[in-house]
Amino acid sequence: MTTQNFLYRSVLYMPGSRERTLEKAKTLDADALILDLEDAVSPDEKPLARDLVCAAVKAGGYGDRALIIRINALDTEWGRADLQAACQAGPDAILVPKVSTAQDLRDIELLMLEFGAPEKTRIWAMMETPLGILNAKEIAGATKRLQGFVMGTNDLVKELEAAHTPDRTPVITALSLCLLAARAYGLVCIDGVYNAFKDDEGLRAACEQGRDMGFDGKTLIHPAQLAITNTVFAPAAQDLEQARAYIAAFEEALENGAGVAVVNGRIVENLHVETARKLLAKAEMIAARQP
Repeated sequence: MTTQNFLYRSVLYMPGSRERTLEKAKTLDADALILDLEDAVSPDEKPLARDLVCAAVKAGGYGDRALIIRINALDTEWGRADLQAACQAGPDAILVPKVSTAQDLRDIELLMLEFGAPEKTRIWAMMETPLGILNAKEIAGATKRLQGFVMGTNDLVKELEAAHTPDRTPVITALSLCLLAARAYGLVCIDGVYNAFKDDEGLRAACEQGRDMGFDGKTLIHPAQLAITNTVFAPAAQDLEQARAYIAAFEEALENGAGVAVVNGRIVENLHVETARKLLAKAEMIAARQP
């Protein structure tokens, strides 16, 4: 789990062209919101969506959720205006679609400086093209302003001419490469969407797979997916109990001059304790978000 100021168990896409939807987002139990100017908005509504999203971010009222604006790509007719408006609105991050090279993000960073983006506004990258996946390591290290990767699995499946399968075998290599790159550079890494928003069993399985792979959370397309996702990506009670036992046993071992401890027949070293502390810290953040 990456050290971060926000939780990212559930990252919900919200279409930017609907004012009522943007208002409703304030009441949803999502850890983070992607206010979308790209795929969720038709071409004729994109200027309106830009105005609505940026006004919503400036007005605030979203509590401790991370606010991320997804802009259109710079090579579209809307991209530069989207980026300029987003910089002036000052969200927590700007999500850049279809990132394929490190230079893509360096170009974004230079424009953010030109447009006066506040220091807090980070860059996030959609990883959804074959070239982007192959360049994941270079993209992850492109700029210190980069904070996270978001997997665009629908676009990847399309570009690969592959199929959507329950085990996600066609995109597992892409997921793994991006996770490796993200962890190498200390980035947040968010799994792709699950399209069948009424299929709770399938969603749970996809969340469990992503969690076990190491993703910080999952992007979602519908509020109905929030409860399952938040539960799966939260530490389980037995895991927290084990974490506390690991820490206590290791601290006792150190006091006795030993470098390792044993808990229930398992060797506990410093690396296990570090993971345990991160797990407990995540649980504390989740508890702090409860009403």
